[in-house]
Amino acid sequence: MSDVKDPAEELEKENEDELSAASESAEELPSESEADGSDKDEEEAPEMPEGINLMQAFIEAQQEAQSNKDGWQRARAEFANYKKRIERERIELFQRASLDTLKALLPIVDDFDRAFESVPEDISENPWIGGVSMIQRKFATLLEQYEVEAIDPTGDLFDPNLHQAIGTEESDEVESGHVTETLQKGYRAGDKILRLALVKVAS
Repeated sequence: MSDVKDPAEELEKENEDELSAASESAEELPSESEADGSDKDEEEAPEMPEGINLMQAFIEAQQEAQSNKDGWQRARAEFANYKKRIERERIELFQRASLDTLKALLPIVDDFDRAFESVPEDISENPWIGGVSMIQRKFATLLEQYEVEAIDPTGDLFDPNLHQAIGTEESDEVESGHVTETLQKGYRAGDKILRLALVKVAS
């Protein structure tokens, strides 16, 4: 009979249809690289979140500001110390120059003292003597303004820091080692000795 189909042919045809369907299904599936998105040629490095970058920049700016502040405070303190040192040196220089000038005037003060110690009594009331006496008082006032004190150690124990001995002598009035006579007054301003007193000392 012509309508009867060969079972072997039908089985072969079914197998071919199954293979064809499987092949089409395989073509429709994505490749492994496409499925997992691992195409390294097209990968890009992940970008840092913008918030983290801003926070890091803020921290660095704070650190720089603190460093600048510390440097400014240090420079300010150094400048303040410099000004104090310069002012102190200026005052010391002025005082030293003033004392040197006063020291140069001491021989004139000595001359006035010796002159008035030997003024004859008959002219002691003379107006001219009075005028010269005013000059002497001006010198004394000048020394007082700079706190310059005279050193007249008669009767005191000899002190080489204040006195200069130019001789010794026997004395019944003071003990040995004490000043018997002041030949020239010494002067000092505070703890600075302008001139030692010239003295004689009891032997």
